[in-house]
Amino acid sequence: MKYFINFVLAILLTSISYVIGSLVLSEGILMWQALIIGISVVTLGAITEAIKAPIWLIIVVPFPVGMSLLFIFLNEPFLTWLLTYLITLVIYSFVHILVSYFFKFHSLIPAWKLS
Repeated sequence: MKYFINFVLAILLTSISYVIGSLVLSEGILMWQALIIGISVVTLGAITEAIKAPIWLIIVVPFPVGMSLLFIFLNEPFLTWLLTYLITLVIYSFVHILVSYFFKFHSLIPAWKLS
């Protein structure tokens, strides 16, 4: 049960990061679009972890999926998409720092445990 709760929490935190990041430079993406990105990225990371892949691969594999879905949903020029994705990564990293350090929740970036 704890794994499922952590899984859902990782999806929600990832989705929120995408929503906030997308609002900085454009009108943003819708919450259901962010949930699709969050579900895809976190599920792909979980599957990669389940097959006992190296930690670096668990981190790298979801990137192209998140990037592609953001590009599709954002529907903005390349430069706007790229800056939006970079802003989203900064927000995602900040969220990870907070939840990893204060709540010992390491599911967002498993290789970067801060507590």
